[in-house]
Amino acid sequence: VAYVMMAFRIAWYKVHEPLAFYSAYFYRRSQKGGFDAAMMTGGADAVRRKIREMKGKPLTANEEDLLVTLEAVYEFNMRGFEFAPIDLYKSDAIKFRITEDGKLRPPFVSISGLGETAAVSIVEQRKGKQYLSVEEFSADCPKVTKAHIELLRTCGALGNLPETSQMTLF
Repeated sequence: VAYVMMAFRIAWYKVHEPLAFYSAYFYRRSQKGGFDAAMMTGGADAVRRKIREMKGKPLTANEEDLLVTLEAVYEFNMRGFEFAPIDLYKSDAIKFRITEDGKLRPPFVSISGLGETAAVSIVEQRKGKQYLSVEEFSADCPKVTKAHIELLRTCGALGNLPETSQMTLF
């Protein structure tokens, strides 16, 4: 009876509060490393291509886990929902957040290769700050490595932040 009741509760949220449902679902998937923001936020066509590619070959346990998440992301997209871009100032460290315009903003840990320690460091260090450059951001967050910065750049989290604070006159 308890499992049936839980299934009804989950189904109710999936129908009546879909963004809350997907937020919780993707949060749990990202805790196990089963969510790759760069791949998942590319839109329904990119996700569908990746699903077809993965179904055509033998998969490891991690790839099977990723495939399950990809299928949920595809369903999410087909229901008309979108991911907001990861933002240096708006994204949470570990939880998916619902934006004002009805999108789901992935956290920093959803970027494959960016751990929880670095994600929490970013959120703690950014409080009340506006960075002028990637160089300034890097100096302010010692737990964020050059590899992490490249991952953030790939996902668009750094926006149009210039590389250095130095200005060129000529």
